[in-house]
Amino acid sequence: MKQFLGVLSLCYKFYVGLIFVITLLFFYPFIFITLTRTSWRKWSFPINVVWSFTVRLLCGIWVHRLRRVKLPKGPYLIVSNHTSYFDIFVMYSILPRHCFLFMGKSEILSYPLVKTFFKKLNIPVHRNDRMKAAKSFIQAKNAIQDGWSIVIFPEGGIPDDNLPEMVEFKSGAFKLSKNAQIPIVPITFLDHYHMFSDPDEVLGHAHPGVSRIYMHDAISVEQQNALTEAELSDYVFNVLAGPLRERGLMKK
Repeated sequence: MKQFLGVLSLCYKFYVGLIFVITLLFFYPFIFITLTRTSWRKWSFPINVVWSFTVRLLCGIWVHRLRRVKLPKGPYLIVSNHTSYFDIFVMYSILPRHCFLFMGKSEILSYPLVKTFFKKLNIPVHRNDRMKAAKSFIQAKNAIQDGWSIVIFPEGGIPDDNLPEMVEFKSGAFKLSKNAQIPIVPITFLDHYHMFSDPDEVLGHAHPGVSRIYMHDAISVEQQNALTEAELSDYVFNVLAGPLRERGLMKK
């Protein structure tokens, strides 16, 4: 039975991959056009929102918000736990009215289709090159000044083991929020780890279903200023971990 379920999961992963490529090819020309001029750049965001809803619909993913909050006026830093590639495109569906960019590891540039629009619209971070990492930080601050919010997965990537357990946060997200003086909006994803496991896990969990999302109260600039970067990191870690711990998905 386990092997049979694994084969079904593999079929679903293949289907999701096919839908991703087909829809990306369809929307790619529209996104590309919006990125040819700086003044058109923000028009790429609603296209990504439509793309997100399209992928979710075709892949059978429904979003259930366990908690809604009134978000502050942007821009702000959006942080969440990271357990699956689903985290990325679902983000557009839950914040469709707040223009944001992803700030993520540069390894994503190795994917040919994704490379062009990720590099032009989002912000790749070269962690092994201090000069390039500093440029990414400056690029993020400039984007914030232009009104964009920034999405960062502070774990630095999808943890290798024991999902949905979270791993220690990198400091970059909190250095950025304190330096730019913007609020932090924390979001916890509860189900993506079993809805779409790492593609390298050939027979790993994958299936359509309900994505439960817990939105937390924004952390104000004043709250951040009362904490050091390390204290802020620990505080946000515990905020994001709360819903996972309450449901026994993460150790106390």
